[in-house]
Amino acid sequence: MISKPRVLIAGESWTVHSTHQKGFDTFSTVEYAEGIRWLREALETGGWQVDYQPAHIAARDFPFDAETLSKYDCVMLSDVGANTLLLHPDTFVRSVALPNRLHAIRDYVAAGGGFVMIGGYLTFQGIDAKGQYAGTAIEEILPVTISTVDDRSEQPQGVTPEVIDAVHPIVAGLGSKWPHLLGYNRVASKADATLIAQVGDDPLIVAGNYGRGRTVAFTSDCAPHWAPLAFIEWEGYAPLWRQLAAWVSGK
Repeated sequence: MISKPRVLIAGESWTVHSTHQKGFDTFSTVEYAEGIRWLREALETGGWQVDYQPAHIAARDFPFDAETLSKYDCVMLSDVGANTLLLHPDTFVRSVALPNRLHAIRDYVAAGGGFVMIGGYLTFQGIDAKGQYAGTAIEEILPVTISTVDDRSEQPQGVTPEVIDAVHPIVAGLGSKWPHLLGYNRVASKADATLIAQVGDDPLIVAGNYGRGRTVAFTSDCAPHWAPLAFIEWEGYAPLWRQLAAWVSGK
């Protein structure tokens, strides 16, 4: 039996704490949410085994070393800040020295792994620069350079992706008419990288190599709000993510 390719995805979860005021009185509610279902469904229906760690689970359980990560063909980070992987609860609360998990990702890619960073409010540099990936081992392996300030480009009017390298395996067969997006993280392609698609004058999909592995930056989101219903329900959505995962993993 041929085993399925395997991907580890971390992030795409959040908790909302709301305060309701009704005249003199107030009360609070808490809601937990995930934005993974569209990406997970796209990959699973394409034959991938998806291991998913919401941000609060990744904080403790994301692997510490390249050897453990090597069981995955691809690793994806989506809308989860560097601090989640740097500050394990045992380090933050108990001052225990533990391996740097951003270094683990770097070493995994250098040994032949595939890595994808997906845009959002807490990836790349993110809102108020709280993503904090600039200057880290993740920027070292990515095919893009990351800003040191808030890098969001909000596009409430919608911005339509433009395919630059239509023959690249990541976008092959997807055509030139893509649905609009509502924002992205502004980055710059490295000199030796391949720009595959852009939004306005900024990169959307950039591919590159690091050591024996491959990396891809997808600067918008895989789920709302930056990826509106028109994008996640687009017939090219699932093929895009399957082809992206296949290319970065060398499948």
